[in-house]
Formats: sequence, structure tokens, C-alpha cells
Amino acid sequence: MSKVLKYIIIGLLGITLANCSSNTYKIKKESKNQVLKVPSWYMKDYSENKECGTKMFGKKKDKKCVFGVGTSTSPDLELAIDKATMIAKAEVADKIKGEMNKKAKIFTTELGKSQTKTVVTDVETTIVNIIKNTPVRGYEVFKQEVTLTKNGYYRAWIGLRLPMGPYNKMYNYSMVEIVDAYQLKKLAKKSYDEVEIIATNEQ
Repeated sequence: MSKVLKYIIIGLLGITLANCSSNTYKIKKESKNQVLKVPSWYMKDYSENKECGTKMFGKKKDKKCVFGVGTSTSPDLELAIDKATMIAKAEVADKIKGEMNKKAKIFTTELGKSQTKTVVTDVETTIVNIIKNTPVRGYEVFKQEVTLTKNGYYRAWIGLRLPMGPYNKMYNYSMVEIVDAYQLKKLAKKSYDEVEIIATNEQ
């Protein structure tokens, strides 16, 4: 076997091994108890069109997306990813339909004798962020990372985007259509039952 052929075989073998190794994801290990480094995309302002896949010209020039990110830890990898995904979905839903309610109470009274009275005031303020039933169907995972904490827990970092309007893959599967289909089945069952009753009475 010539030297040239040997080099070719070695080169092909190296490429094959490199392709095999690229199919696995290497989890980075965190070195300290505190998280001092986070993925740069996690802290990014997603008002940019690039992350949504919006084109300057063509069909996708009007594409808009709502973004949400989340992170969570767990000794189970899948649970860490699920928890982070739920947090990211909640952020998306909050941006779509979040409502802020504020309740303030002020109580003022006077204490003491007529010549030495003191005014006492009690102030209480409560702010509640409410997210009611908000569909987040058709979201896409555009970024995902996993790190290993010092105590051996998995930390998942998830970035979601929700394409709006016809760019959403679930756009044609609205809840109205699902409800209509359910009502159709109920009507069909009622008709079938009526026909069976008539047939039974005629026997």
C-alpha cells in the first residue's frame, strides 16, 4: 500500500470520527457556587429581526416574533429543561396578555392626648401581575444550553420565540376550529341516537 493511499485512509478516518463526535452535546461544568457567567444570548434584547428570521425583502419581511427566556435547575436533565421551558413560555404569555393590578391602602389616625397628639399612618401597596388563559401554541426553541452545577445539578437555559400570525406553524389550527369539531361530534351523536330510537320503536 502506497504512502499516499495510507494518508488518504487516515484522513477519511479522522473526518468520520470528527463527524461522530459532533453528534453529541458536551455539558459545561460550572466552577463556582455562584453563576458568574451566563450565555450571551440569554441577556440579549430580542428586538432584532435576525433572531426571528425576518428578511429584509421577500415573503418573510413582515415576520414578527415574541421572545421569552428561562432557566432552571434539577438533578434530572429532562425536568430542568421542562421547568426552564415553562418559565420562558410564561414570559412570552406575559408579553402577549400580561396585566398589572395595583391596590393601595392608606390608614391614618391620631394617638395621644389633645395637647400631645401624634399622627400615625399605615400604608400598604400590593402589585399583582396576572396572566390569564393565553395561547402560546406554535412556539419554537431557538436557543438551548445545559450546564452542570457544582453540586451535580443540571442547569437548563432555554430561549423561545413565538412567530405571530400566518408565520406561526399552528396558525391554521385555532381553538375555534377545535371547538367547532367537538360541537359537530355532539350533534352527530344526537342524530345517531334519534335514529336508533326511531328504529327501535318501529320494530
